[in-house]
Order: sequence, then structure tokens, then C-alpha cells
Amino acid sequence: MSDETKEKKDKRKWMRFIGNRYVLVTLFFIVWILFLDNYSWFNHRALDKEIEELEENKQYYQNEIKRDSQNIRLLKNPNQVEKYAREKYYMKRDSEDIYIIEYEGEKKDSSTYVPN
Repeated sequence: MSDETKEKKDKRKWMRFIGNRYVLVTLFFIVWILFLDNYSWFNHRALDKEIEELEENKQYYQNEIKRDSQNIRLLKNPNQVEKYAREKYYMKRDSEDIYIIEYEGEKKDSSTYVPN
């Protein structure tokens, strides 16, 4: 056999494979699922990322709720309420003076108060 006939047979095998109706239907199905469908793979990927982000937010807010409920429980004690008011809002009694000392580079974060 010559090289030309061998190439033609190889091309025919390839075209036969691609021309097979089962292969065509399978390729159409794959393209449809990946790109064209309302529930395509790309849409699922985007929705999965959004779900992960929402679950992280849910975990964050659950931790915040736990922390806040602990603070509320601790602040039911009148002594803790006074301590909180003095530390966070700089409240004082009439006979007292308050001196606030801030160091350079120190960032004041008033949202993370945890009573002792």
C-alpha cells in the first residue's frame, strides 16, 4: 500500500468515528450541559462559590451572636455594666477625673469589648 491510501484510510476511520450518530449525540449532550443549559456546569460553579461564601458569612454571624450573647449575659451584673460604661464610653463618677492614654501605633478597637 502506498502512503496516500494509508492516509485516506486513517482519515476515513477518523471521519467514521466522528460521523457516528452516538458520538455526535454524546458531543451535543456534553456541549449542551457545559454551556447552553440553564443549569450548566458554569452556572453550578458560580452558585457553588456563592453558597460557600454564604456559609462562611453564616459561620461568622453565628460566632458574633455567641460572643454578643456572652457579653449580654455578663452585662446583667450591675458591676459589669459600670465597668463596661467606664471602659467603652469613658463614663465617670462626679468626683473622678479620667485620663486617656493612647500609645503611638496602637489602634483603638471599641467593637471587641469582652468583659473580664
